[in-house]
Amino acid sequence: MAISIAIASGKGGTGKTTISANLAVALSKLGKEVIVLDADIAMANLELVMGLDGKSVTLNDVLAGNAPIEKAIYEGPAGVKIVPAGISLDAFRKARPEKLEEVLLKLHDMAEIIIIDCPAGIGKEALTAMSTAEHLILVVNPEISSISDALKVIAIAKKFDTNILGAIINRTTIEDSELSSSAIETILEVPILGVIPEDPYVKRCAAFGEPIVLKYPDSIAAEAIMKIAAKLIGKKYQPKKVERESFIKKFIKGLFGGR
Repeated sequence: MAISIAIASGKGGTGKTTISANLAVALSKLGKEVIVLDADIAMANLELVMGLDGKSVTLNDVLAGNAPIEKAIYEGPAGVKIVPAGISLDAFRKARPEKLEEVLLKLHDMAEIIIIDCPAGIGKEALTAMSTAEHLILVVNPEISSISDALKVIAIAKKFDTNILGAIINRTTIEDSELSSSAIETILEVPILGVIPEDPYVKRCAAFGEPIVLKYPDSIAAEAIMKIAAKLIGKKYQPKKVERESFIKKFIKGLFGGR
């Protein structure tokens, strides 16, 4: 039986879907059988981040009763299995979100870990997605509005008796206006699972539908995500040492066209 982890946020724009996708790939790289499901059936983006847009059968078709869940599972990067929600408005209108729990029960025998990319906020669809999961991870930005909205999600998760594993602080910089990790932990009263710095490679990967943990594994964001994934399964992630050329060596190469 798989364990299910909902990835949620109190507001949009925190980077929740990017983290859901890359966390799933990171766990797969660490040897786990993973399914990542896009429960944001109204504003689906997971398939775009994973480079799987345009699939004929999606979660919305399953929730509408037009297809079995097996038809909506696709092979993704690093062996991750992906259940996209689809971007068809017609399929979305016919979908019945209350059937999500039934769908997840069928997925439980197909993987070790199920990552659920929840809709942002605390609307009906978000609550449905969160209520179906055993565990929950919050994605927040280091700003007071994001933390304030996250507190509402935490309160609701507790009513569902969902186990809150902790929070991931995403898109941190060195600005003085940002809340510190310790301050966020104190306010939310949940563990901080990891901190992911702002990284220009994230946008580049999103534009081409490639997970950063595969495309740029040595980037600061990729290494932070790998550390979080390892922590979740009780492993210690050791980044590979990459020999970096000195500025002088690169400069000489540029002058003489050396290899």
